[in-house]
Amino acid sequence: MSDEPGGDGSPPAVKDRWWVETGEKRRERPAPAPVPAAPVGSKFYRSGIGFNQETARSRLTDLNLKLLMQANPPEGGWGYVQLAETTYPERDRERIKEQIGLPAYARGVVVDCGRSVRLLITGSPIGQRILDLTLGDNPSFDCWIDGEWVREQLFRDSRGALGALRRYMSEYLSPEGIASWEALRAQV
Repeated sequence: MSDEPGGDGSPPAVKDRWWVETGEKRRERPAPAPVPAAPVGSKFYRSGIGFNQETARSRLTDLNLKLLMQANPPEGGWGYVQLAETTYPERDRERIKEQIGLPAYARGVVVDCGRSVRLLITGSPIGQRILDLTLGDNPSFDCWIDGEWVREQLFRDSRGALGALRRYMSEYLSPEGIASWEALRAQV
């Protein structure tokens, strides 16, 4: 006789193998309590839970103003602020400033983020109108007037973003652009 579970030298039956779950030992578990529905996409975008858009907007606007004040660019000129240990190539920063052609009524700050660069452009008084162009993998533009976010745009490439920034400086910062904006605001 064999010591194996079959007793007759045959291999053990499937139910006798230790790794096979036969269900004989299972107990009924109570159904789990229903979980409240989470916001759409929250399983994928965990960082979005509890996000307050208004707080984020005000902090970004405050940060932009602080960076502008720290760099203190002259009218028609540029300032520079480095935020990362690594730097964006100086040659590329200079080329970008040349392509923009900052007008006399504007002040600009190059915010060096290492792998990307942000361009903050304002007029006088500093911070009343802020144009923010981020150049990197996904170029984007934002505009604030009196702390109110008035425009956002995404671009396919930096070339298109720089071209648009030149138009936006005229639209939002030039004396004519400001007068036009104020006239529209008065009508509303």
